[in-house]
Amino acid sequence: MTITLYDCATAPSPRRARILLAEKGVPYETVQVDLRTGEQMSDAFRAINPQCTVPALRTDEGVVLTDNASIAAYLDAQFPEPPLMGVTPLEKAEVAYWSWKMEFEGLLAVAEAFRNGNPAMANRALPGPVNYPQIPALAERGLQRVQTFFDDLDARLAGRDYIATDRLTVADVTAVVAVDFARVVKVKLTEAHPNLMRWRARLAERPSMAP
Repeated sequence: MTITLYDCATAPSPRRARILLAEKGVPYETVQVDLRTGEQMSDAFRAINPQCTVPALRTDEGVVLTDNASIAAYLDAQFPEPPLMGVTPLEKAEVAYWSWKMEFEGLLAVAEAFRNGNPAMANRALPGPVNYPQIPALAERGLQRVQTFFDDLDARLAGRDYIATDRLTVADVTAVVAVDFARVVKVKLTEAHPNLMRWRARLAERPSMAP
């Protein structure tokens, strides 16, 4: 059985899975799910992923993984080279810590601003099968959090090429998607974040980072 990625080319979350698959050099088939038309809410897709989200990855064993955390864990265990979640116990702990920070302080901050502030996201303030109303104050808070995320990440990258260890890890993957996703809420890299700009330019040299 071939690995299948249920994807949406324009969405940030499945991009994380695409980067991991590319870095691992793993061949896979792609099934596009059109989020603009609500295809993720269809009965056909609910049968694949009841959470109504992408990415979803069908493994060689036929199991469907429905979130980036499980997809990353599976890929790193099934295809150990290159290691993207750390090698030693301390490295694994460091990668887990920074991955959590990139997710919570970066990606979720952008999502908070976008989903609560974009009219197209009305009643879709959270992903998944349940509709939730927007809260405008959360959009404002999200924008503040994104700015703090950029500041903190720039400080972390002072004198460093990568976020968690001396090589690319899932923390960098999550962070680069968060930084690029921030454009949807009109937050972009500027000269105020020189370390972050240098890091992003370095990652742009990797073929896996193509949008």
